[in-house]
Amino acid sequence: MMDWTDRHCRSFHRILSRNALLYTEMATSAAVMHGDVQRLIGFSPEEHPVALQLGGSDPDDLAQASRNGAEFGYCEINLNVGCPSDRVQSGKFGACLMREPDLVADCLDAMNQAVDIPVTLKCRIGVDDQEAEQALPDLLARVRACGILTVIIHARKAWLQGLSPKENRTIPPLDYDLVGRMKATFPDMEIILNGGLETLAQGLEQSKKLDGFMLGRAAYHKPWQLADADSLIFGAENPVSSPQDAVLAYLPYMGDQLQRGVRLHSMTRHLLGLFHGRPGARRWRRILSEKANAEGAGLDVVREALEATSQEMETI
Repeated sequence: MMDWTDRHCRSFHRILSRNALLYTEMATSAAVMHGDVQRLIGFSPEEHPVALQLGGSDPDDLAQASRNGAEFGYCEINLNVGCPSDRVQSGKFGACLMREPDLVADCLDAMNQAVDIPVTLKCRIGVDDQEAEQALPDLLARVRACGILTVIIHARKAWLQGLSPKENRTIPPLDYDLVGRMKATFPDMEIILNGGLETLAQGLEQSKKLDGFMLGRAAYHKPWQLADADSLIFGAENPVSSPQDAVLAYLPYMGDQLQRGVRLHSMTRHLLGLFHGRPGARRWRRILSEKANAEGAGLDVVREALEATSQEMETI
């Protein structure tokens, strides 16, 4: 989810669900140590609960980046060894680390020793020609031995040779059963399911014998479904009753960010799928796509797009 789940996206998703755990886009340990830390991992307290996701392969660097994250106030630090993008392969982190379980364990151990908040892992079931039935439990046993008890498993292999990052999200077959067997093998670990889940209902069904599930692109492209998460999963009242109400609740945040010099498009790009499958969706996307990126674009653009959805609903 690099370049997707930034702080503007998370602030909007938090309006839809008060309880779901949100994750940052993956940030490299080197960037967190030496880059513009506020820009990279800064967040608003209103985003909580929110976890920082890191990429890297140097235990000392990851330990320091974890300290930085803990000091910023994140409630969890997550190491991603499942991302198959070209950028992470060239930097020797992400899914290529699945081939080096001892190094993954060393990294997690250093991170765990560095902070007092939970450290977790996100991984695939294997990479390339690995036998997933052997590689995955071997990895889990190693990370469990260093005190890591929560693992989010994308239930596909990653093919680092021959498939693009996009193809890696769809072509390798899903193996939810294997993830389920990991919970039976490691009953004291918290096993979270990821991969191929399109709806909350599907996530709940596929993770019945597990400890939870994670939605990635499905939550981004069809964010309105998150508005049912609090009632379906947490037994709480949903915070907003319509996509229109969600936009109205987000307006103060957008206004504040505009005053800070943030461009409108940086926020509205995360809203394009809000009305997916609902009246006015096409007009909503068109107005935001055509006008939000203009120099000086302000909240009047959002209000115009919102009015267009209301008009279309009135004609039905």
